Amino acid sequence: MSQATESDVREDGVIESVSGPVVTATDLDARMNDVVYVGHEGLMGEVIEIEGNITTIQVYEETSDVAPGEPVEGTGSPLSVDLGPGMLDAIYDGVQRPLDVLEEKMGSPYLDRGVDAPGIDLEKTWEFEPEVSEGDVVETGDIVGTVPETPSIDHKVMVPPGSEGGEVVSIESGNFTVEETVVELDSGEEIQMRQEWPVREQRPAAEKQTPTTPLVSGQRILDGLFPIAKGGTAAIPGPFGSGKTVTQHQLAKYADADIVVYVGCGERGNEMTEVIEDFPELEDPTTGNSLMARTCLIANTSNMPVAARESCVYTGITIAEYFRDMGYDVALMADSTSRWAEAMREISSRLEEMPGEEGYPAYLAARLSEFYERAGYFENVNGTEGSVSVIGAVSPPGGDFSEPVTQNTLRIVKTFWALDADLAERRHFPAINWNESYSLYRDQLDPWFVDNVEDDWPEQRQWAIDVLDEEAELQEIVQLVGKDALPEDQQLTLEVARYLREAWLQQNGFHPVDTYCPPEKTYLILGAIRAYNDAAFEALDAGVPVEEITDIDAAPRINRIGVQEDYDEFVDELVDDIESELQEKY
Repeated sequence: MSQATESDVREDGVIESVSGPVVTATDLDARMNDVVYVGHEGLMGEVIEIEGNITTIQVYEETSDVAPGEPVEGTGSPLSVDLGPGMLDAIYDGVQRPLDVLEEKMGSPYLDRGVDAPGIDLEKTWEFEPEVSEGDVVETGDIVGTVPETPSIDHKVMVPPGSEGGEVVSIESGNFTVEETVVELDSGEEIQMRQEWPVREQRPAAEKQTPTTPLVSGQRILDGLFPIAKGGTAAIPGPFGSGKTVTQHQLAKYADADIVVYVGCGERGNEMTEVIEDFPELEDPTTGNSLMARTCLIANTSNMPVAARESCVYTGITIAEYFRDMGYDVALMADSTSRWAEAMREISSRLEEMPGEEGYPAYLAARLSEFYERAGYFENVNGTEGSVSVIGAVSPPGGDFSEPVTQNTLRIVKTFWALDADLAERRHFPAINWNESYSLYRDQLDPWFVDNVEDDWPEQRQWAIDVLDEEAELQEIVQLVGKDALPEDQQLTLEVARYLREAWLQQNGFHPVDTYCPPEKTYLILGAIRAYNDAAFEALDAGVPVEEITDIDAAPRINRIGVQEDYDEFVDELVDDIESELQEKY
């Protein structure tokens, strides 16, 4: 959270009433979305409603013992974040207070009220290397230098938005703090490594483009059937225990984004603890460095003040946009947007606003749209290209996808990964229901898969979809009359579909090899299943009984392709064995 200076703060309001996280004040000279400090302890809050002399504030900290008559101090500035070197490998709360700094400040892991700290270290020095020279003309967004922030990421120092730009009259390499001037322009403007930006305002970009590159996740069901584009949006709804958080963890670990911003919005503390403990020990498959070297964590757990959930997703998306402006591909995981919506519902009810469906505020759809619309593949104002991909988990009560948060999210996002409690109970993970899920990015991403994997990628995928659709229809008949009553060709289709489910769609996230599956391997596994399908139906046409076809020794080895490191040789040998064993039978 950016810090207001003492000269900015003025005591000009008095608390009139307190209702949980909602506080009303009188005689406060403030504008909408201004940050204020409430009570004698200086609790951080934000102006959300002004009516006459009454100002309503949502407070981002616990308000017990705050009483009417206590002062309210206005800062005159909106809720903003500090942007600069030091955000990666950091853990923040919902308003960008670094939790490790707060712990050190208080000497306790338990947060005291009213304690604040800058979002980035103002004292630490960073090695600045210029990218422009004296005499060069720079404009808003231009990159003037780089800082090696982590072993994985070079931080690009940019001319801040709103700058008039000009000719560089002074620039030199060296070690500087984020508040020291690194570039001076002929207009007298001084550029530092630190910027501030209001979280509720989208950062400027030159143009939003149609994304044509997939965000490769290493998860077969996602890359193979329901891909998301870099700059795309996706929703993962599902009931408790179906694997929303684990799926997002897998995406955060293995998706081929340059930067990951993980927002734990109202989730249980043990889930954020798992992220904090695992990520520093995991190796980034792209660079070989620690995953935390490209990750920023925002931890706003379920026991933290509810109002801070409302701001934490905006804090995350603003940080993501800042790295996008540098030309990086950023993946933002929001876990979960349902908790965010519940925070809006609580505050809305305390404001006595007219409730919408199931008590959610009438502006729920608008707020969700504002958030997801900040994703995209952009041409930045400095000429670079970058993306923000937003993947939001949704936690519908009882797994009911007809509830308002899920339905409003589905109207906005273009990829829908529906988690299924029945699949999770059968230990089929990822528990994504292939009959309910969809991706609207398939057609625009197919050229990439054709160019980078195989020419017949779309054809193979469509074959798998057709087999799975046919299986879903046949299962209804099987439940009535049994599998043995089906014709032999339909029995064989069910066997092929079983291998698609077990060998291709199912994936072991705890196996060191199977946890990440590159697109080439995804294609080869599907190719091996189709080779079995083609050879099996040839044998069936030649008069071989279906029982003999399904009993060949080689076929069960299809389920072991996922755990093979040398999968090319394994698949070639397996396909040869399947074809030779079946040909021997006729």
